[in-house]
Amino acid sequence: MRPDQSRDSHTNDIHTTACVRHAGVDRRLFLSAATAAAATAMLPNFAHAAPEKKWRVGVIGHTGAGNYGHGLDTVWLSLPETEIVGLADANDKGRAACNRKIGMVPDFADYREMLKQTQPNIVAVSPRHLHEHHDMILAAIDAGAQGIYCEKPFCRTPQEADEIVAACEKSGTRLGLAHRNRYHPAVPVAMAALKEGVIGDLLEIRCRGKEDHRGGAQDIWVLGTHLLDLAHYYGGNATACSAVLLNGTRPVTKEDVVEGGEGLGPLAGDRLFARYEMESGIPLYFDSIKNQGVKEANFGVQLIGNKGFMDFRIDIEPLVHLVPGNPFFPTDKARPWIPISSAGIGKPEPIENLGRLVSKHILATRDLLAAVSEDRPPLSSAEDGRAIVEMIHAAFASHVKNGERVQLPLESRTHPLADLAAQPS
Repeated sequence: MRPDQSRDSHTNDIHTTACVRHAGVDRRLFLSAATAAAATAMLPNFAHAAPEKKWRVGVIGHTGAGNYGHGLDTVWLSLPETEIVGLADANDKGRAACNRKIGMVPDFADYREMLKQTQPNIVAVSPRHLHEHHDMILAAIDAGAQGIYCEKPFCRTPQEADEIVAACEKSGTRLGLAHRNRYHPAVPVAMAALKEGVIGDLLEIRCRGKEDHRGGAQDIWVLGTHLLDLAHYYGGNATACSAVLLNGTRPVTKEDVVEGGEGLGPLAGDRLFARYEMESGIPLYFDSIKNQGVKEANFGVQLIGNKGFMDFRIDIEPLVHLVPGNPFFPTDKARPWIPISSAGIGKPEPIENLGRLVSKHILATRDLLAAVSEDRPPLSSAEDGRAIVEMIHAAFASHVKNGERVQLPLESRTHPLADLAAQPS
């Protein structure tokens, strides 16, 4: 267990009242003390002195098959409470290059041998390609890992997710996913604002993928998991889905199914339009069209209410903005985009270098360490990952059934596009 660690004084309080004056707007946005206190309790711990005993970290990568994600090999060098004790990579050249970066630790071609020889407390499952995640995670659990930090996407099928969740429950291992925006300290503040009715009644949640050359089915896998993770937090579990996959304007057929890149498994469609029913009663929409993205403008989530909306731009600072006013009512007055920070609505961000703390996975990995110590799920957990994998599969399953509404949890735990490709001609 890690030693007690203090919290910086500037993160102890959320300012509950913000007076916003912008472009003629003069309004008081208020979070009640109880709600603000609940949001404060979810803020991360930033003050970390080097402990007497450090967490032992084993890093698993695979050069040429997902590499080391977005810095999942090096984040541990920024945490004085951790030390890397082993490295595994089946690619000799890639392994040597990574080892030079992380400080020349014992390295292995076989990750199972690394786990056996070094016995880490924490394991980083780093490859961006997800076809090896299932086996790597189960091997880490079998080796006694207390915590696992895994690159997204999580795994390929609900069946794989079921097996991982069951193994974590049996062993007590805590698994955190690299949906790094989920660990942003403005996220619980936005939840507090939502509960206080700052945007009125929530009408819908809208997600657009990045919509670059990977638009459509690949977009929801490779990038959309960031969006679905946030949407799942605000909207709850999905209970049903109806969706369509298109190639251009033509519905996807069995002849369109190919083996997707990045270890995704069966894939088809450069356009995806999905509607989910959430347990909160609020509909969630995910849309993606290939090559329709404007750099950093399409990739985000909007919580749309009858008195305003909150907008999340993935990997951008500030992460969240509030736009007051009914979004469907015409007006000739400018509507301000008011930042929501860890301090509250319209307040300057008091946390220095917050962008780096989020983008470099520092907040996320510290949440994992805290989750192990406190015996709680990480903010983006294996259970959350399973819910997201199932949402993606539900969209595919609905399309296979000609857009029919399908209920979640899905009865079939295998891949719907594999089932489509196997259908007789």
